[in-house]
Amino acid sequence: MRSQAIELRDVHRRFEAGGTAVTALDGVTLAFPRGTFTAVMGPSGSGKSTLLHCAAGLDRPTSGSVRLGDTELTSLSERRLTLLRRDRIGFVFQAFNLLPSLTAAQNTALPLRLAGRRVPRARVPAALRQVGLADRSHHRPSQLSGGQQQRVALARALITRPEVLFADEPTGALDSRTGREVLTLLRALVDNEGTAIVMVTHDPVAASYADRVVFLVDGRVHGELAGGSAPEIAGRMASVEDAGRMARAEDAGRMARAEDAGRMARAEDAGRMARAEDVRAGAPEIAPLPEATPC
Repeated sequence: MRSQAIELRDVHRRFEAGGTAVTALDGVTLAFPRGTFTAVMGPSGSGKSTLLHCAAGLDRPTSGSVRLGDTELTSLSERRLTLLRRDRIGFVFQAFNLLPSLTAAQNTALPLRLAGRRVPRARVPAALRQVGLADRSHHRPSQLSGGQQQRVALARALITRPEVLFADEPTGALDSRTGREVLTLLRALVDNEGTAIVMVTHDPVAASYADRVVFLVDGRVHGELAGGSAPEIAGRMASVEDAGRMARAEDAGRMARAEDAGRMARAEDAGRMARAEDVRAGAPEIAPLPEATPC
């Protein structure tokens, strides 16, 4: 049985938006085993990015537990969280976030240099070779294609040899062919290196590279699909979106009924108050009937 790279238990995340409480995650319990590739999908606003941020230690849940291996993230100070992210977690985002003045090799080595660690001579060439860019080490981002820049971002994420790699829409800014190349690299990292990957995506084709797909609706887990093809994932995603629309319609109906009941209660209260005010203002009182006299 595989050990867990990341484990979330009963995780809630609530925000305040314009004086209104918004629940982004509502009791999420998930485990991401080592050496597996998991895609997270759901409609916009379903909590996908919030899940990734809480799991990666970029955000703190309102309640619940998040563990990286044997380390409980929710109890760590900000400084210790920063060190943990730097040493044990890798990130790849839709935006490549490369420094334009640095070469591919310098961008790749940046996490180690920022940590004040010595960069082993062979480490950077090996990371670039791993993503197919051994011959582009001296090129700056402006001299690289979008797909090549994303590969440099991937090499940078791997330079610290992280236990888990989080990817947020890693192919969102790429064409379909280049996106497939990046996804193939991610798949190889899992199969050959045993890296755990958690990827947020809207794309069923991207999700089909994963071992399983976790679906979120309104901050809750709404099922999983293991080993699905792109058409199967797209079909499940459509049913998930329908379920989300139905749930929101039911919530809206409950809120409307509650508001109607509230209006009726307020109207009844206003009527009672008006009658009481009439009495206090001197409305004539009805005299009691005289007692009947016996015949």
